[in-house]
Amino acid sequence: MYPVAPIRLARSALLAALAAPGAVIATPATEPPELTTGLAQMVFGLAVVVAILLASLWLIKRLSSPRGAAAGLKILGGAALGSRERIVLVEVADKVLVLGVCAANVNTLHTLDAEELRRHAAQSPDPATGNDFQKWLKASLERRKNAQ
Repeated sequence: MYPVAPIRLARSALLAALAAPGAVIATPATEPPELTTGLAQMVFGLAVVVAILLASLWLIKRLSSPRGAAAGLKILGGAALGSRERIVLVEVADKVLVLGVCAANVNTLHTLDAEELRRHAAQSPDPATGNDFQKWLKASLERRKNAQ
């Protein structure tokens, strides 16, 4: 099909040329690139990568922000009651909801005005401790029980 003789001739001629003692393979002379050109290309590439990174972070932050009905929600705090049960304070508009959250459902335990919570927080001696929330919750539940 294909002639094998020309390929063998070309290969033997190449080997003979390389085996000759005075044979020198000529390579084109290229000058190394200047340092400033290479450095400028590297800095430009780094700036492009950093710009893409910052743009993607901004986009992720913008897309992950709550929209619609969830935009008005603000979680104020919470306390774990068990492995899957929690009590959470959620502010919606001017109301603060005390929610009982478990694996199956979410129940509203108490509702109060946001101003009432702020007044109580201003009166508490040390808002950094977790006991204040527990005391407030206990007093709030006692008031609700007594009101009924």
